[in-house]
Amino acid sequence: MAASSYYYCSYSEGMQSRRLSSNESGLRRRCLMMVKQQRTRFYILRRCVSLLLCWHD
Repeated sequence: MAASSYYYCSYSEGMQSRRLSSNESGLRRRCLMMVKQQRTRFYILRRCVSLLLCWHD
């Protein structure tokens, strides 16, 4: 009985580490998406500012 509980614990710990790694990859993906979004916003803002500064009437 002790051997089967050992295998069960090691199996569940392995599943938890996989679950954490999938959560970490999801977190990484969300962070990368947010960084990309912020870079896009700064690019648009920079283009608008340069357009306004260089605009002559």
